[in-house]
Amino acid sequence: MEDSAPTGSAEPPPLGPPEPRSPRGLALGGAALALVLFIMVGGSVQFLNAAFGIWFTEIFIFLALAWLLPRVGGWKPARYTGFTPVPRAATGFGFLLGVANFFALVVPIQFIAQKIAPEWLKEMVDGARLFEQQTPVELAIILTGVTLAAPVCEELFFRGIFQKGITPNPPESPIRALVVSAVVFSAFHLDPVGFTARVELGLLFGWLYLRTGSVWPGIGAHAANNLVSSVLFLAAKAAGSESDDADTSIQAVVGLAGLGWLALWGLFTFARRRPSLWGPEPVHGDENARETRPVPPLTKLLLPWVVAATVSLVLLVVVDRRGLALRFYDAANPLTPLKKDAAPGLQAERKALDSLREEARRGDVPLEAYQQERLRQAREHKRADPRNGP
Repeated sequence: MEDSAPTGSAEPPPLGPPEPRSPRGLALGGAALALVLFIMVGGSVQFLNAAFGIWFTEIFIFLALAWLLPRVGGWKPARYTGFTPVPRAATGFGFLLGVANFFALVVPIQFIAQKIAPEWLKEMVDGARLFEQQTPVELAIILTGVTLAAPVCEELFFRGIFQKGITPNPPESPIRALVVSAVVFSAFHLDPVGFTARVELGLLFGWLYLRTGSVWPGIGAHAANNLVSSVLFLAAKAAGSESDDADTSIQAVVGLAGLGWLALWGLFTFARRRPSLWGPEPVHGDENARETRPVPPLTKLLLPWVVAATVSLVLLVVVDRRGLALRFYDAANPLTPLKKDAAPGLQAERKALDSLREEARRGDVPLEAYQQERLRQAREHKRADPRNGP
């Protein structure tokens, strides 16, 4: 009589690759999750420290989702999003397009938006405040964040995950998905004044993604746009001319736009004569992007990201303890923003307060010295503001 194997002793068959999930589901679910994380987590960290917060948001929200969503969904993240392979020529061409597009379209669109937007709205979403009260190191971190981290991480998510997921298969037109992804991309920036300009940028980045099947040309154009705008702003600030787009003359805008359109014409003429510049035609279908190995549990995939995010926050507290204390105190005792035509005495007083804050953050003076002066100015300016009534 043959011995029978005990029940339950047989080893379970090895796990195979998972069945890939719908790209559309990944896109819509990822967008909803990104919005919640962006507002609740990213906004909170950027409140603590703007320079650190930019990198934290880009890496631990947009980059993390762009890697985790395909991984969990049974796809190879780099292949799925168009991160690999890297078309070097098309990426460089995208960078040049980004520079030309900034002057040809972004400058005039933003000029018009600044002209028609009410003053209270421009003050509420003034992007120049990002560069206020920053040390030279933090300014460098911000500049690299907006020119390196933001282009890579945002293009991976908004084009590689979102636009890809909502784009229908040929022969259906991808135009609706292109427009929707551009609008969503702009809306995430929470800037109504710059909304139209960012929609135009989203259309450019998305078109490059459709044209090449890679996120890299869009990364190049995105980086060029952010780099040029940041350098121009910092150069104007260093020269003592911190005028915004509304103060720029119409002649200057028309001149810059003309140069930008001329550059765009030259670039596209060059590209038509050298079709290989774009690289191979984009491949429709994701067979090469399907995961061929078992996918680890979600907790195991999340663990490195959670640990890295936690460690970075702890380091922020250790490195910038005084800065965090000042940030919370400023939020508890807000100062009314001074208008450009404010009395010279008030402007000098506010400038002295900013200098005192820098000294307190470095530890040259006690925190209490700054806190007392800020509280005094907050009370005095509140009484002096006619909007507060008698």
